[in-house]
Amino acid sequence: MNPLRVFNELAAPMPAANIDTDQILPARFLSKLRSDGLGPCLFRDLRFGADNTERPDFVLNRPPYRDARILVAGRNFGCGSSREAAVYALYDGGFRAIVSAGFGDIFQANCLKNGLLPVVMPENVVGELLTAATKRSGLRIMVDLEGQTVAIPDGKAHRFEIDGMRKRMLLQGVDEIDYTLGLTAEIEEFERRTARSLEGHPS
Repeated sequence: MNPLRVFNELAAPMPAANIDTDQILPARFLSKLRSDGLGPCLFRDLRFGADNTERPDFVLNRPPYRDARILVAGRNFGCGSSREAAVYALYDGGFRAIVSAGFGDIFQANCLKNGLLPVVMPENVVGELLTAATKRSGLRIMVDLEGQTVAIPDGKAHRFEIDGMRKRMLLQGVDEIDYTLGLTAEIEEFERRTARSLEGHPS
């Protein structure tokens, strides 16, 4: 995973509510290896017709949204099944943050584990961002993970909340295993202190 800090990227609007993980990544692609890249499978049935031609009305098929790295989504994004591969597809498709009024719980947890920042904002703020991204194709949104804010050019910065440990992991670009390994010295010192405290106190 790449570290996330401050990034100013193109935003694509996807206002529909309740976009589930099967729409994000249809089940038939779950057997595909992550190493092969799941980006081409992202929103496959929304993005392509039965004849595999692009649907011109789908937002990510229209310039400049093809190059979007931030998705502004309707409420309850990522609901449905718990498939972690849906997050892989978004990450492999180039997305680094999703802004919504709410996410499926498991999907949100999977995002935080895989370098994709889920930003929860009040519904009225998300509505403003959706309107701005729709009216101004090519709109860039500034996401500051360290400062925990989201802002559009010449607009107010809106604060979001995130768990402290998950924030540190995203800032460092590490997963849970790497984060734990980075605490090896502290863990070893804790074990030494514990061993000393137990000396002379046999069970």
